[in-house]
Amino acid sequence: MSIEIRDLEVFRKKKKVLSIEKLEIPAGQILSILGPNGAGKSTLLLAIAQLIEPKKGEILFEKQPVPWGNLDLRRKISMVFQDPLLLDDTVFGNVATGLKVRGIPRKEWKNRILEQLGLLGIVHLAKRSSRSLSGGEAQRVSLCRALVFSPEVLLLDEPFAALDPASRPVLIAELKKLLRQKGITALFVTHDRNEALMLGDRIAVLEAGRLIQIGAPQEVFSTPATASVAALVGVENVLPGKVVHQEQGVATIEVQGIEVRAVSEAREGEKIWFCLRPEDVVLHIGPLGPSSLRNHLEGTVRSVLPLEAQVRVTIDCAFPVAALITKQAFFDLELREGKVVGLSFKASAVHLIPRS
Repeated sequence: MSIEIRDLEVFRKKKKVLSIEKLEIPAGQILSILGPNGAGKSTLLLAIAQLIEPKKGEILFEKQPVPWGNLDLRRKISMVFQDPLLLDDTVFGNVATGLKVRGIPRKEWKNRILEQLGLLGIVHLAKRSSRSLSGGEAQRVSLCRALVFSPEVLLLDEPFAALDPASRPVLIAELKKLLRQKGITALFVTHDRNEALMLGDRIAVLEAGRLIQIGAPQEVFSTPATASVAALVGVENVLPGKVVHQEQGVATIEVQGIEVRAVSEAREGEKIWFCLRPEDVVLHIGPLGPSSLRNHLEGTVRSVLPLEAQVRVTIDCAFPVAALITKQAFFDLELREGKVVGLSFKASAVHLIPRS
């Protein structure tokens, strides 16, 4: 089922909390909605589910306006929240409520429920009490309940937030496969950029109730539209700068007295935000040798932070630069606080955002 939003405004306690001019979600697409707390992400889902009535605008389903409170539409939409909200019943009984409230004939229940439990790998829990489930198991039951009646639209409001980090990628991968198989249109709200990247076909960024940017995940992550979007998608190096020279699509930017080059048509004299993802920074000791990297700086290691699979290194080179390197590179370079290192990056890795 396709969804189209036009000139939507939603108020809560006389305060405008959502204002979206246009948003289109094709049938079968998974849209990740990314934004900080209070951005209006959950409000958008509630408006689509007809649980909050907009003050202005319309939401079209299959290109048709639908009256507020339409029961036929509500039966085609399912929603999953951060907390599973299970009944004090068996797993089978909890999933059955999704069929019961939509009037699915009882004779169909068993086959539908067992099939859905099997697809999410919890058929062995069918007779278990909901009180005995782990957080991950409970959320799988919640997803089963939402999917068992084959909705046309699935709304997901941070359903993985309470799960342990190890189980999240597994459940996200399983859910994405199910949504693909069933052709369900899904909107997935999260403040976690990695989750948004894993599940979404596209990513929409909301800020203060407005749609700031929407596009393919790689587009949003590599070319954020604003400095705040850049920070949200993990561009740790965001610094004010100014274009001091432009030559054949390569801009020279001055950032705190240091000149760097970027592939950009930005005009000379233009004030910009210099954006560089930490994983695009190459660290080295001494000269790097022949390479395609056009920017070469030198600095002092100020901090080292080991992460799960990488190491985050902050280097002071007149301005702070964060770099993400492999653990092997970290050991090979023998990095430590106070050590002088070279850092290099491609001109094409630099993204410039106009700064007013």
